[in-house]
Order: sequence, then structure tokens, then C-alpha cells
Amino acid sequence: MITKHQLRVKRAFDIVLSVVLVPILLLPIIIFVCIATIDTRQFGMFFQTRIGQYGKPFQIFKIRTLKQEEHRLGHLDLSATAFGKFLRRFKLDELPQIFNVLFGQMSFVGPRPDVPGFADVLEGDDRIILKLKPGITGPATLKYKDEEHLLAKQVDPENYNRTIIWPDKVEINKKYIHNYSFYLDLNFILKSILK
Repeated sequence: MITKHQLRVKRAFDIVLSVVLVPILLLPIIIFVCIATIDTRQFGMFFQTRIGQYGKPFQIFKIRTLKQEEHRLGHLDLSATAFGKFLRRFKLDELPQIFNVLFGQMSFVGPRPDVPGFADVLEGDDRIILKLKPGITGPATLKYKDEEHLLAKQVDPENYNRTIIWPDKVEINKKYIHNYSFYLDLNFILKSILK
């Protein structure tokens, strides 16, 4: 089980690594945001409410990849642009989350932050995953790296996510907490870079 000391070491590592990476990633992020602004005709930075540590909501930072398109029937639809698909394929739309880590809302490794209606309604022993800050990567993230494609194949994607993927993610993240080590975090970061 992860200890308070391990949580402090984990946070110290997050601060050091994010301080090192921000100057390196700042220019690419600015360029991507500018391109996304032109591409989607909206501000290229996207903000969305996610559930964080202890069930507290926070605003996650992402590069916008979806464009609003009006159809002949008058309704609006969201679809990924060609540039947006490129960003998503290589997870580059998540680069701004380096600031979520720096601000203490996220960690480099942990459970992925979900929209309200998932982590915040966990019960019993499952709520242990709220002890951690959500992560940019982690064991469940790596297992479901192709989650969008998997869901696209389902007849009822939302139901499949809630009944199959989400419970599995909870179990994976509980196992991560119970078997936590700093070296495990380093391993997940390395796997995420090399995948």
C-alpha cells in the first residue's frame, strides 16, 4: 500500500520533472495551440472538468482536436480534424497536462482523470484510487491505449465503457496502489515513451 512518505516522494518527482520539461514543451504547445485554433476555428486550448484526488473536480488542459460542424438539418456535430487525429494518435493533445502536474492537480503516473460520474461515485474499497492524483499515464492507460478504437467497435459504447472497461480500470488502479513503488512509476513512464 502506498504510504504518505511515498506520496511526498512522488510529488517531489512530479515537480522536478515538470519544471525540467515545461521549458522544453512550451514552444511545441504554443505552436500546436495556434494550429488548432486555425484548424477548429475556436481557441486551440480545451478545458474540461475532471475528477481529481479525493474526488475534487479540476480543469484539465488539452489541445483542441474537435471541430463543430453544422449539418443541413441544423444540428451541430463534433468531429476530429485531420490535425486533431494526428495529435490524438501520438497523444500530443495531452502535452498541456504538464501544467496540471506542475500545479499539483495531476501526477505523471496514476489513474486517468475521468469526467464526473465515474471516480466521484465510487463506493467502498474502490474509493482508494481517489487517494492518488490522477496521472498522465499509468497501468490502466497503457492497457487501454486504444480505448477510442475499442469503443468505436461497440454497439453501445457508453454501456461497454461503464460495464466492462471502467470496472477493469478500477481493479487495475487498486492493484497499482497496493503494489506501489517509485520504480514502478519510472517503468510506466518509460513504457509510455516507448509504446
